[in-house]
Amino acid sequence: MAKIRIMLADDHTLFRQGIRTLLASEPDMEVIGEVSNGGDAVEVAGEIRPDVVLMDIGMPGLSSFEATRQIKKNRPETRVLFLTMYDDEDYLVEGMEVGASGYVLKDSPAQQLVSAVRDICRGGSYLSPRMLAQLVDDFRSRIKSANRLPRFATLTTREREVLKMLAEGNSVKEIACDLNLSVKTVEAHKFNLMRKLDIHNKAQLVQYAIQKKIIKIPNLVVGG
Repeated sequence: MAKIRIMLADDHTLFRQGIRTLLASEPDMEVIGEVSNGGDAVEVAGEIRPDVVLMDIGMPGLSSFEATRQIKKNRPETRVLFLTMYDDEDYLVEGMEVGASGYVLKDSPAQQLVSAVRDICRGGSYLSPRMLAQLVDDFRSRIKSANRLPRFATLTTREREVLKMLAEGNSVKEIACDLNLSVKTVEAHKFNLMRKLDIHNKAQLVQYAIQKKIIKIPNLVVGG
């Protein structure tokens, strides 16, 4: 059985040694090269043609993201797995954009890294469970925000009528008369619409009505 050929790219020697020892205990894996910066990662990957590159973020010299982009451009079949301490969604997104197949946090259990290497070598992808949970939480938050109606959309037809008439300067009693409602009912509509719009006084109400083009700004007459 052919082994998965792995290159390590990390600027911490002791960390590389630990990962090498871990992977050497797996019967289907072997570490065929090590580098300590992005520039060497590109050069050496082109020479030894690894199946998988374990790529740190934040190495000196060429950025890990640019190194990944160049490795994938030179040899698309090489899989890149980011192995990093940064549980940052922006880094994750950038890593995926430049062609990485996975993102594993350095404080993950050893078996997660081993599973990630196997998964991406088979053509799949892998995210640390903690990063996946963050993405799910972010997705849920965005869905919730998207489903939240604009404040104006929560007003009933009658509340919109009352809003317009109040903004035009009509009193509650006048509105009640025009709409054939009781004063108490109009007061209730007024209370509800101001609560929904988070408006606390007449000036804010008029300003809101102008912003939403519910009423027009009155023309100013300039004396000669």
